Amino acid sequence: MPMDLSLSPEIEQLRRRIRDFVERHCIPAESDPKNWDEHENIAEGPLAALRAKARAEGLWALQTSKEQGGLGVGRVAMAACYEEMARSIFGPVAFNSAPPDDGNMMLLDAVATSAQKERWLKPIVEGKVRSAFVMTEPAPGSGSDPSAMLTKAERRGDTWVVRGRKWFITGADGARHLILIARTSDDKRRGLTAFLHHRDQPGWRVLRRIPIMGPEEHGGHCELEYDGLEIKDENRLMEVGDGLRVTQIRLGPARLTHCMRWLGMAKRALEIASPYVRERMSFGHTLAEHEGVQWMLGEAVMAIEIGRLLTMKAACKLDRGEVPRTELSMAKVQVADTLHKAIDTAIQLMGARGYSKDTILEWMYRYARQARLVDGASEVHKMVLAQQYLKRGGEVWGWG
Repeated sequence: MPMDLSLSPEIEQLRRRIRDFVERHCIPAESDPKNWDEHENIAEGPLAALRAKARAEGLWALQTSKEQGGLGVGRVAMAACYEEMARSIFGPVAFNSAPPDDGNMMLLDAVATSAQKERWLKPIVEGKVRSAFVMTEPAPGSGSDPSAMLTKAERRGDTWVVRGRKWFITGADGARHLILIARTSDDKRRGLTAFLHHRDQPGWRVLRRIPIMGPEEHGGHCELEYDGLEIKDENRLMEVGDGLRVTQIRLGPARLTHCMRWLGMAKRALEIASPYVRERMSFGHTLAEHEGVQWMLGEAVMAIEIGRLLTMKAACKLDRGEVPRTELSMAKVQVADTLHKAIDTAIQLMGARGYSKDTILEWMYRYARQARLVDGASEVHKMVLAQQYLKRGGEVWGWG
């Protein structure tokens, strides 16, 4: 069966335009300390300027349909373009294609009603508000297993009353629109329901912004308490009992967009190290001439390409309307490991300079550790792969 991994002329042009924008605007912005906020991300003022430029050049919200104000490209195109965006640590958010907003936009675009899209989706697409996806709970509540959810929503007429606690909710401190998953019955498959609520509604609060070892997305990673939040039934997302389905629709593609961005960051790490190993002399030769250095670079280059192929295969299947569970899990595990490998290799090759703050490699290194945890720990995805193999046998490696 022939394989064609080339991009259409339109998508190739879009990819090149994004790469050019990142080179001209995003990467230079990283070197100015005035552009950073206290959480090691781009500050709001410089971000607004970058976003205005991206919108003016027609490079805005690739993942959202044209009807909702985005570019409406498919997953294959996103794989190529997100990779280019994420060569800069300020890139994805500049294009309004950063987590958790991009995943929330894709979810709402796919399943929200017209009225819900107007109220809850449109402001996120326009960049007027940020959002959060509220699912994870402290033990013994839900983590990788949503069925363990303890937060409850009780129906009272046309209103739902929510009580419970959530934590490690990305972006919650700055979010205006929140998508909440809560338990509405004890049914194992249809016991969860999704709701939409606004930051200004009473009955809930951000308890704290949880300190983490790495740099933060805007809005941090927060612990939340729900103590009687009232949500009108019109702000229920999909049907009662569809909460698990909502999480599957939301998290599968979002895992893949993580992979797309991580591949861009992995490539940037090698780009930072490459000039150094070409110029740095050691024992009469440049580092690049040493066989051991070549092995290290070669392994990182190969790992990145394996991750790209797995990511693109999953993207192709999503564009065909399939649910590529094994491909998504394989890509998630491979690319999370690759991100760490590429950055660690770059730091090792650059020595003390790579470990210092003279480059952004140390920022990347701390950021990369979360990759094996977020959207399902690597061990959970390996369990999925084992279960699929035991169920399907050799069909796991089918060509179709």
